[in-house]
Amino acid sequence: MMAAAKRIALGIMALALVAGMAGCSGSDSGSNASGPGAANGAAGAKKKAPEAAPKSVYRLIGDGSTAFTGVQPKQPAVQRLAPGQKPPQFVVFSWDGAGEDSQRLFSHFRTVGKKYNANMTYFLSGVYLLPEAKRTQYDPPKHNAGSSDIGFNDTKGIRDTLTQLRGAWQDGNEIGTHFNGHFCGKDGGVGTWSVDEWKSEISQAKSFVKGWKTNDPALKGDNALPFDYDKELIGGRTPCLEGQKNIVEAARSMGFRYDSSGVNDQVWPKKKNGIWDLSMQLVPVPGREFETLSMDYNFMFNQSGTTQGDPDKHEYWGNQMRDGLLQAFDRAYDGNRAPLIIGNHFESWNGGTYMRAIEQTIKTVCPKEGVRCVSFKQLADWLDAQDPATLAKLGTLKVGQAPGTGWASFLTGATSPGRGQATAKAPAAAAGQPADR
Repeated sequence: MMAAAKRIALGIMALALVAGMAGCSGSDSGSNASGPGAANGAAGAKKKAPEAAPKSVYRLIGDGSTAFTGVQPKQPAVQRLAPGQKPPQFVVFSWDGAGEDSQRLFSHFRTVGKKYNANMTYFLSGVYLLPEAKRTQYDPPKHNAGSSDIGFNDTKGIRDTLTQLRGAWQDGNEIGTHFNGHFCGKDGGVGTWSVDEWKSEISQAKSFVKGWKTNDPALKGDNALPFDYDKELIGGRTPCLEGQKNIVEAARSMGFRYDSSGVNDQVWPKKKNGIWDLSMQLVPVPGREFETLSMDYNFMFNQSGTTQGDPDKHEYWGNQMRDGLLQAFDRAYDGNRAPLIIGNHFESWNGGTYMRAIEQTIKTVCPKEGVRCVSFKQLADWLDAQDPATLAKLGTLKVGQAPGTGWASFLTGATSPGRGQATAKAPAAAAGQPADR
């Protein structure tokens, strides 16, 4: 089963820059909610978002695993900031290795997203659509064909995951990639792969999404995924946040528009080698003297070091993660307005306390005035629509730093950077800890 295959031994070690760094079912009918942030602080005059194309444009692609169905529904209108206008507060919730198993967390968080008007990014592992019997179809770099550190899937797991992928896209969410076999570490891990090897990995991830009907004949009669994955796929996150330099080079040449495989502070993103660097961020760990990455795995590692820690501490650990994310949100919301990037896994580590923390964070921040909970794709669309000079000015603000003279003057041609006091940032802990899984 996929749930068992997903759990990688926590003893895997990888080069890291900071402590712990990476590093209810849903309906496929969609919801009547509008796009993310439609009611909360949209920048500029409202424009009607493009409507989905009529059913008459429906066109199967390849073996019928995917299909062109028109413009994706429930997408927010994209506006350039007016001179002097305060930026929205973007928050991105993203999921590594998205798949549906017996825990039903994919379907649950689709429902949560619709309830709180939050679009998200689901990073699909391609091998979750490849049956065990066809495992040799995957030929990973530096490993034998048929190898995978997260296993493969069965027909039920593939079908359940496909159901959620269809519904997620129709809800307005993004389907990105977590690539395939999840190989970490120095022994053939993704951090050792060349640009050409990454191109092979990307091509194979696409092929499993575009060819699941061929790879599992039991699914021949199932409905196609409602998107052209060659066009839909514009970004991803590498396993353990390793190999960013070469993946960026490979991804840029294959049509990607962003990457989320690195480590950043909470500052405004910039492009790296032609694509947006929307990496994970360092956030507070309440009660500790260091920061960690904004991800469940990293809080878990710094708290228990195991997925099955002391049950008496589960509630405290979940509250600590939630409060750390909320502190990170507050210092951006009241400060530089840099997008907050949050990453997670569909896992019930330490009794599911991190899933509770994420749900409470979504409930708290997404309804706030001026907040837009969006996918990476939607964030990249907004960034691409802005005046480069405006983004450059925003990039002068440090973590938690609001413009000293106010947003109106700061973004109307003022030449000096913000003079507000930057929020004190805790030091990162020593290197040498395992990356995100």
